[in-house]
Amino acid sequence: MTALPYKVILEGYIDGKIIPVNIVFVDKKDIEACGLSFREAIQRLGKAFEGPTAINIFDMDAVTTTSDGLMVEGAIVCMGAADRGLVNNDFGILSMAEIEYSEEIIKNEPHLKQWQAFFAQRKLYRGPNPADKLIPVHNVVISGRASNNNSATEMMNIVTMEELIFPILGQLTCIKGGEVMTGFTGRHISVGIGMTVAEKFGRVFPHPQFHAGETAHGSGEYAQTLKQTIPCIVCSKEILAQAIIRALECGCVPARELGCAPAVLAVARAMGAEIAVERITPSAQLELDSVGCTREWIMEKGSMTKEEVLARAEEIIPGVEEAKNHAAEEFVLNKQLTL
Repeated sequence: MTALPYKVILEGYIDGKIIPVNIVFVDKKDIEACGLSFREAIQRLGKAFEGPTAINIFDMDAVTTTSDGLMVEGAIVCMGAADRGLVNNDFGILSMAEIEYSEEIIKNEPHLKQWQAFFAQRKLYRGPNPADKLIPVHNVVISGRASNNNSATEMMNIVTMEELIFPILGQLTCIKGGEVMTGFTGRHISVGIGMTVAEKFGRVFPHPQFHAGETAHGSGEYAQTLKQTIPCIVCSKEILAQAIIRALECGCVPARELGCAPAVLAVARAMGAEIAVERITPSAQLELDSVGCTREWIMEKGSMTKEEVLARAEEIIPGVEEAKNHAAEEFVLNKQLTL
């Protein structure tokens, strides 16, 4: 009898922080080995759960980018939402668009020099193509109470309005195994979420809108509170530091190729790497100031080596309040769906 393996984080609580929906991770290769389409897999997995459920399909051979421009291995290629065993036919499933490699897109999106340098021949996925399907703002799928939002990195029970921030690096760590952090998103990440790069079919914005050095929030001191008290599951700060350092070594400069998120600025500052301070707009700087990332702080250059930054990543990178470290295996369950 054929079985589809998957991983799941069950709806409930971790460290007293709410997990508002079941969160399912499934590998594209396993779906294909079972002879299923993405839609069929999401529908069948949805039937396995009574409660609201987010379902993310991954291509672990592909790459994606974070909203601030870091490139990472492993990409969500389709997302779904289910509730009471049902998936809404119109709004419950959405595939991500493959980004075709070209010299033009590298020119328009210079953070993609990481693609050239480290991930040649890998497929790139970020968000859906709005021309394929009319979708709401923020690239979301919904079925009943389940909302799988921002291209499957923010989940919500839309009846209780409980929410979880679950960045792509945190999800990838849950799939691969390793150390993750749980806690509240906090002030620094709340500000950092708005420090995006402009991308075609981005995870949050379908069209290029907010360039490196700008803020998508534009809400001044209020930006630090937007996501501050929302629970999150994120990768360890060492894993995040590795991704930032790789981008810096590739010639990506914060506020020029990379977004000016506090985490990116903190690593670049510690290493004495170039930061395009002059490109940080007044509205973005106002938000950074609110969490202590003043222009004077940014311009204080350190001289740490890569190894030193990795060893002291938890001290260097700000973000996550009431943080607690876990092995992902503590709450990520391995399951099989009998077909």
